[in-house]
Amino acid sequence: MTILNSNSSYAANPPAIRRAFGIFLARLARFINGWVAAMIAHREYQANLVVLRSFSDRELKDIASIGVGSAKPWQTPPRLDCGSSNPGGADATSAIGD
Repeated sequence: MTILNSNSSYAANPPAIRRAFGIFLARLARFINGWVAAMIAHREYQANLVVLRSFSDRELKDIASIGVGSAKPWQTPPRLDCGSSNPGGADATSAIGD
């Protein structure tokens, strides 16, 4: 009897090996993809810092005024006045009804 004719109970099932290897490759690819995405995001963050540091105070104020004024009223939540700016103590629900 040769090795080719023997059936061993210790032999792994080829489809199971392929499935396990496929799962391993998918997890490895997901890990590498996440790592590359994190590196790209970090480089983008660094590039943004370099650009922002090169701006003057006036340019930064211009950017801030554009960012605040560009929001649509229906996209921003209503601001409630809880009486901090009004000495009379305005009701929080009165800001919503206005």
